[in-house]
Amino acid sequence: MTETTRTYDVIVIGGGPVGENVAERARAAGLSAVIVERELLGGECSFWACDPSKALLRPVVARADASRIPGLDPAVAGPLDVAAVLAHRDRMSSYWKDEDQVDWLNSVSVDLVRGHGRLTGPKQVAVHTPEGDTIALTARHAVAISTGSRAALPPISGLDTVRPWTSREATSADQVPGRLAVVGGGVVAVEMATAWQALGSQVTMLVREHGLLDRMEPFAGELVTDGLRAAGVDIRFDTTVTALAREGGEVRMTLSDGGQLAADEILLATGRAPQTRDVGLETVGLTPGDWLTVDDTFRVTGVDGSWLYAVGDVNGRALMTHQGKYQARIAGAVIGARAKGEPVDDAPWGAHAATADHAAVPQVVFTTPEVAAVGLTSREAERSGRRIAVVDYDLAQVAGAHQYGADYRGWARMLVDTDRDTVVGVTFAGPGVGELVHSATIAVAGEVPLDRLWHAVPAFPTLGEVWLRLLETHRG
Repeated sequence: MTETTRTYDVIVIGGGPVGENVAERARAAGLSAVIVERELLGGECSFWACDPSKALLRPVVARADASRIPGLDPAVAGPLDVAAVLAHRDRMSSYWKDEDQVDWLNSVSVDLVRGHGRLTGPKQVAVHTPEGDTIALTARHAVAISTGSRAALPPISGLDTVRPWTSREATSADQVPGRLAVVGGGVVAVEMATAWQALGSQVTMLVREHGLLDRMEPFAGELVTDGLRAAGVDIRFDTTVTALAREGGEVRMTLSDGGQLAADEILLATGRAPQTRDVGLETVGLTPGDWLTVDDTFRVTGVDGSWLYAVGDVNGRALMTHQGKYQARIAGAVIGARAKGEPVDDAPWGAHAATADHAAVPQVVFTTPEVAAVGLTSREAERSGRRIAVVDYDLAQVAGAHQYGADYRGWARMLVDTDRDTVVGVTFAGPGVGELVHSATIAVAGEVPLDRLWHAVPAFPTLGEVWLRLLETHRG
């Protein structure tokens, strides 16, 4: 066992997309940087979340779209080629190898230390390597914790006996279970139910709430519910699992209504928890296992000095890869500015403030139909005390929807702040709406006045014409 000591301007604990972007932005600001990673460089998104899940879902969504087109519908009527879909998923996950990620890191001159990194005090990190060595790292300016989140498992009797799937197993499994129980009604639950039902599983969803996607506009969850049920998914609302056991190769569940259910696998999609249990938070006065509270520059509150940052899922602000990378771009620039003694522009929408975390977080749910949203929901707007006009439009009435496919079903909602005459939230649900989300994000983040938005002419015949219809409806 050996020990070495190294010093860098910036130490990043966690080498997913967020950590990579923090280090790259710090390096672009002229600072030296190192990433500490205990698993694969590229993290959850590259190997167990975004890339593999969308690789599983893309053939499902593409087939659903093609089935609405005259002349194509008979050609896509058969089952998916499961082996081909899983092989595509494996390619998109780089076969769970990170050589390409390492090559990229080398190209931007950021060092990599493989091992488990823990804070040992202010600006101090100890890395225990797979070879049994210890590397002591010192930061001149900043340490950024970007360790992400993990699946949060509910306290169910017998849980430790059943080897449940989490999101990791759901995106990396190499066999299709005959019967799959999905516990949860959020994004992971609906996307994985969509994928595995299409690949041949009989999926049963056990949802504690009254509907799916309960943090979004109600119509979104209702349309996704209809789509899943049309595909053959059994959805049971107001249902929880009270006990689990694995018997004879199957998982047996006791339900809150006293009923029983059996499945070959069970996916627990019941939320996320921060990966902070073993990163040394106690050495700087913080509580292991907690979310890390930050200001809008991602400096951790409750720690003296401007040296500790928390970026991405670990701060609990917006648990999506694209939003974490946005945070990373800001945090890297902030660290660079503070290291050089330059002014920090942390006013709302300033170069060093993550204002979009509060006002303009975009999200797409890759189900059939898709859901896309940004900004506030009507419930959130009501709680905020703003004066809001809710503008709804049936997407099936847009000419582009008829070109998109027969029997199109969808809905759009725009929320207008009537005092400022700007858009503060948009939700779309329907086939193909994922490609509408960036236009909505620009409208919300840009605080574009409706009078100016009226001059943004949508091309005909596209789904984007819904913007004109929403504005016309609002004008009356």
